[in-house]
Amino acid sequence: MKTKPMKYMFAFAAALTLGGSFAAPFVYPAKWGADPASAAKKGGDFRDSSISDYKTINPFTSAEARSIPNYWMSLGTGLFGQDQTNDSFIPVMAESLPEISNNGKRFVVKVRQGMKFSDGQPITADDWITTYKIHTDDKVGSNAYDGFFISDKPITVKKINTYTLQFDFPFTDATAYNKMSYTPWPDHVFGKAYTAGGAEAVKKLWGLNVDPATVVTAGAFVLQSYSAGQRAVLKRNPNFGEWNKDSAGAALPYLDTVTLKIVKDQNASLASYLAGELDTYGPRNADDLAQITKANTAGTLKSTLLANVSPAASSQWITFNWNKADSPAKQKLFRDVRFRRAMSMVANREAMVQLALGGLGVPTYYSVYPVFKAYISDSAPKYMYNLDGASKLLAQMGFTKKGSDGILVNAQGQKLEFTLATNSGNTTRAQLGQIFTDEAKKIGVKVNFTPIDFNVLVGQLTAKGESRPFDAILLGLSGGDNIWPYGTNVVPCGTNLHSYNNPTGGKCATAQEQLMTKLFYQGQGTVDQAARRAVGIQLLNTEAALQPVIFLVGGSYHVAYNNRLGGQFPRDQMDSYYESRSVVTTYIK
Repeated sequence: MKTKPMKYMFAFAAALTLGGSFAAPFVYPAKWGADPASAAKKGGDFRDSSISDYKTINPFTSAEARSIPNYWMSLGTGLFGQDQTNDSFIPVMAESLPEISNNGKRFVVKVRQGMKFSDGQPITADDWITTYKIHTDDKVGSNAYDGFFISDKPITVKKINTYTLQFDFPFTDATAYNKMSYTPWPDHVFGKAYTAGGAEAVKKLWGLNVDPATVVTAGAFVLQSYSAGQRAVLKRNPNFGEWNKDSAGAALPYLDTVTLKIVKDQNASLASYLAGELDTYGPRNADDLAQITKANTAGTLKSTLLANVSPAASSQWITFNWNKADSPAKQKLFRDVRFRRAMSMVANREAMVQLALGGLGVPTYYSVYPVFKAYISDSAPKYMYNLDGASKLLAQMGFTKKGSDGILVNAQGQKLEFTLATNSGNTTRAQLGQIFTDEAKKIGVKVNFTPIDFNVLVGQLTAKGESRPFDAILLGLSGGDNIWPYGTNVVPCGTNLHSYNNPTGGKCATAQEQLMTKLFYQGQGTVDQAARRAVGIQLLNTEAALQPVIFLVGGSYHVAYNNRLGGQFPRDQMDSYYESRSVVTTYIK
């Protein structure tokens, strides 16, 4: 099962309702597991890795996809989730599906009774209300902020009673279940701080030096320890199993702990997996697959490898900063659509697929992930690899001559040069960036390609203002959903990850941006699937013509796990959207 707005993977079934004040637990259906629940064993440690150190334990200030609070400590949470066998929504922390009124804009949700946080305090409507208030306080700077607004109008959340919530949407929203399914954080921790000291008090909570004993979660695992640059360890939330059971009636999760080893790069992660030190690994390319196959064949590793399970549910892209008031020449350059189209033509995507992905992937030209095929139209504009075409566009902009160093210059003496940053440790992005840099050099464009710390990079990307601190960034996104696969905090102007243009006030800079924002909300508000897809194709066409972000390649999703693990999904339920397992129902054989 899948919940949003953050991308989490977990699996639960709808509950039965019993008499009395406590609802029945969720029961994980047998059909969602490749192994029978009776085979599962209690205890053990699940071993994973991270190629960057963590930034915080605070769920309101974390923006990273696999952060400790917004992924690992949120496993198993959310009012609703998607059934991976049919994409339908079912209740999770809700007792049942909501009562819907007001032309599909009002949802009354009964919270499942009997749930407790890891510290034993009851989970009630107050926790959703407080979480909502903090996420929607712009002084906090939450990455989830944009998900609670539709066309600048807020979704409101009201407490009806201790275990009942009322959500009111300003417009009909096809993604309403996702938006309501945010993780509740404890009112008795965050609400207390927020009441006393507002946003600043909230932001001071749960830094990396936090006492783990004070960290509280509703999810399956809670922080046990953290050693900077080495590892984070999470332990089972003992109260989670009171309302989460497998189909044999056993409490979940099975695992005692999850250990997240912090490594310097993806190669180090692969080496640890090959040595049997990690339980899972995401193969990047054919070389990774070959190394894992070789180790399995030699008997030095006993693991399962499933290649090309599905297209990727992620993107790799280059964004140029339109907000460089401190460098007017660069701002003018980056805002010129001819420049961005030229840079798309510089991107040798076929070479990127072959060299960076080992041939296992596809060139991409649009923001929609390759796995969401229904929302991709090949009729949309594509600015494919064409160095001559790129040179002609740059010549139209006045870059007709090269200096003695081989770099293009215009009549004002401006060199065609910029800095491109990516996150250090990501070897795939390092290869993508180097290929782009080498191709740009062929036509006289100097790219200063620089890997930097991931957290620093994210800070630059999400900075707002007239002079944001970067030229160009090569990064990727994951998350989103198969209902409306455009980012609510990405596409509309003024949202947190509207990466290319994020000035003070968040105003659109072009008519195309305005149209994209309009189409985004139109599609989001269209319940009929076919009509929604038609709006999506219009949005895709507008985006492709504007080229605000240069999309590069989409990889293939491969699955690799140590055979000591059980609890994976059946093969036909695995893909890059639902992934291959829920850690909640993973066990050590």
